[in-house]
Amino acid sequence: MRFPLSGEERLQNPGGRLRLLWQERSYIIMPGVYDAILARLVQFHGFDALYISGAGVTNSLLGLPDHAFITLPEMAQVCSYITSVVSIPAVADADTGYGEALQVARAVQMLERAGLAGIHIEDQVNPKRCGHLEGKELIPPEQMVAKIRAAVQARENPDFVIIARTDARAVEGLQAAIDRARAYADAGADAIFPEALQSPDEFEKFARAVSLPLMANMTEFGKTPYLTAREFAQLGYKMIIFPMTLFRVMMKAAEHALQTLKERGTQKPLLEQMQTRAELYELLEYDRFLGFDRSLSKANGE
Repeated sequence: MRFPLSGEERLQNPGGRLRLLWQERSYIIMPGVYDAILARLVQFHGFDALYISGAGVTNSLLGLPDHAFITLPEMAQVCSYITSVVSIPAVADADTGYGEALQVARAVQMLERAGLAGIHIEDQVNPKRCGHLEGKELIPPEQMVAKIRAAVQARENPDFVIIARTDARAVEGLQAAIDRARAYADAGADAIFPEALQSPDEFEKFARAVSLPLMANMTEFGKTPYLTAREFAQLGYKMIIFPMTLFRVMMKAAEHALQTLKERGTQKPLLEQMQTRAELYELLEYDRFLGFDRSLSKANGE
């Protein structure tokens, strides 16, 4: 038996696996996670891929808003924890690439070595803002093109997926977002992520104008209307991320639990809403670890 903490399930070519999913699936639902236990849960429930939310990691790890507070080493470490316990491809939010073109190259190398299938970088100025807030500013298209070229050159495996995100819709309009996306595609991006489009018609127009695989962000309480993954697929989108859905559901559940504890001084009313100990241990493969520990004891003559 191999040591179960070694990341033995980590994909050897996660980018290649994601590209294969593009061919095999009409669309890919990618729940957003921010730690390894949620990643296990996503895989346990049969999803083919997952998304690592920069906002989720920043909010949960640092307790801070999504305003460029997370550093590259912090993000790479979280990504490594996640990819070490799942065997499905993961795509991570790399914000603005943590700097200019040279820094983007280093970010790609670190995040690729963290076991990811790919990353997306965006064309906001640094420090960036949440994509669904007002007040965003963009870097010139030429500057973003340089970042994409640096990312493409820096990756070790050509299957590692470089996704270019454009936030131009809210700042310069839909046509500018399309024009930027085309320039980013010409620079070598493997896929395009148009952030905060505001109607099915906009999503469809964008998809008709851009030939690369597309990512759609189905976040909550933002500028994008609520569409199903199937509806996004019909509009021409391959990857549909739900970056903060699990985070928001868990936070609301925690609020309810805290209110119950404060008001009633007991967790009994919450028991039926909890994951049981047995369910958690199954998710964590507890028996596998115990079996490995027993095999070590036998080998040592204990």
